[in-house]
Amino acid sequence: MLKEHGQLSPGFSAAACGHLEFLYGAEVAGRLLAPLAEQLIRFQSGEVAVRPPAVEWVSERDAVLIAYGDMVQEPGLAPLACLHEVVEAHAGPALNGIHVLPFFPSSSDDGFSVVDYLQVDPALGSWDDLHRLARGRRLMIDAVLNHASAQSEWFRSYLRGDPEVESFFIAVSPGTNLSQAVRPRTSPLLTPFATAEGERLIWTTFSADQVDLNFANPQVLLKMIEIVLEYVAHGASMLRLDAIAYLWKQPGTPCIHLPQTHRIVQLLRTVLDEVAPHVKLVTETNVPHAENISYFGDGESEAQWVYNFALPPLVLHALWKGSSTLLAEWASGLSLPSHQVTFFNFLASHDGIGLNPVRGILPPEEIEALVQGVLERGGEVSAKRNPDGSESAYELNINYFDALAGGAAEDVGQQVDRFLVAQAILLALRGVPGIYFHSLFGSRGWPEGVRRTGAKRSINRQKLARADLEAELARPGSLRRAILERFLHLITVRAGCKGFHPHGEQQVVSAGEGVLALRRASPEGEEAVLCLHSLRPRPQWVSSVGAARVMRDLVTGERLQTAERIPLGPYQVRWLREDAELDG
Repeated sequence: MLKEHGQLSPGFSAAACGHLEFLYGAEVAGRLLAPLAEQLIRFQSGEVAVRPPAVEWVSERDAVLIAYGDMVQEPGLAPLACLHEVVEAHAGPALNGIHVLPFFPSSSDDGFSVVDYLQVDPALGSWDDLHRLARGRRLMIDAVLNHASAQSEWFRSYLRGDPEVESFFIAVSPGTNLSQAVRPRTSPLLTPFATAEGERLIWTTFSADQVDLNFANPQVLLKMIEIVLEYVAHGASMLRLDAIAYLWKQPGTPCIHLPQTHRIVQLLRTVLDEVAPHVKLVTETNVPHAENISYFGDGESEAQWVYNFALPPLVLHALWKGSSTLLAEWASGLSLPSHQVTFFNFLASHDGIGLNPVRGILPPEEIEALVQGVLERGGEVSAKRNPDGSESAYELNINYFDALAGGAAEDVGQQVDRFLVAQAILLALRGVPGIYFHSLFGSRGWPEGVRRTGAKRSINRQKLARADLEAELARPGSLRRAILERFLHLITVRAGCKGFHPHGEQQVVSAGEGVLALRRASPEGEEAVLCLHSLRPRPQWVSSVGAARVMRDLVTGERLQTAERIPLGPYQVRWLREDAELDG
């Protein structure tokens, strides 16, 4: 919970000073500590629009919906208010968290080119609309720290030569060797801009409209901490650190995962632990798995949650192959540095399915097979620029249902079963599940969006007319209704079983190549569940794999005698808990 107004702890001052000294040296750190402390004391004494729910945080009940503020639209109603009504009407208590993707005024990239960090885009609604969404559930807000819009007042002032923002951005001298800098996209790393001092080459990691902020300037850090605290005051329980890996720039280095970047995440954790310890830091780093999980740090001082980027392509691969081998091998190696941290698991999002996270996990030929399979299914593939100037596949741009769907002759019911076993794996794995709106509501891809915008990621970013959505959900047998009802049932079952606690234990069980089997247990060990997920379109038999004599299938309510073998139908999900009532 939020701490009441008062002095900061001595432990905070020592920890914060250590981080600041690492970043800027002892002399500058000494000057920064007082204004930082003043920021925190002002925050403590200020008004908080939405206080977090006074319940256990985190638990098996946690599930986070991911949506744009204008994902559903109705004439005459603010999109954020429309989203709130749709979520309340159709998801209700099943989803106790919501990640509203950037809702700020922006100039491009569907909100990630932020013009004003402290305003809600009037086209979406107001802070009051967002507060209503946050009441009774956890709210995730994007902290887009790496860059600001080229149309922002900060950058416009920089171009005019305003001394207040003189070094807020990164100007690079012509000829500077940046060949080692990691490129997440194919656009130029530097963009020329006309300034009051003449043309300058400005660092733009992601696009010419997304200008990187200069965290070597401590005033930028203080400003962004102030903004983060404003988000907490507006009800944020989770802060998604967008593209955080690229935060610190140093020519002659890869400019990704630098020690200074990790220290800034640690400083943010120190700040929030002092004044808002309920807030979770969530790092978004679409990079190889080992680099990704480095943002857990020692398990106590950095991010509490890390996006599990390897999961979407591995689940896709497993269901295409009908084989759990590589997915199970990877899952067997998952470990956490403490019980204070966990994974933020997801399969689909506003972005594509990243391929970098599985390099070194999937063989190169299997990654290429994913690329070709997505192209055959009508998807797109985005590329990144390599240090040698070549390009390679970076992410798969396709709706997740479409990625899993078979050919036109395949029964739609089987496609739904396959899609939902993927979602069951998402829900069963240790961590907090993040569920994209279009997955929950059974959407298909939007190739027309790609043609309209020229952006491949638009294929999974369609904005829906509420009337059309409601009509499809009301129609018996519709794809949307079938997926929503079954998906919500799985979420509800998970919420009622302590064995799915995000800080509980997880063991991958050998149950045959065609099955992903997990044994989950609550942190105290009082409740366990055996999770069986069929990856194949035909019936299978699974050995009892150490199950109790009598089990209850939480998904169907069926009681099973498991002395020898357990039957699994095509793409069936069984979450089995010992039935003590019958086994006594």
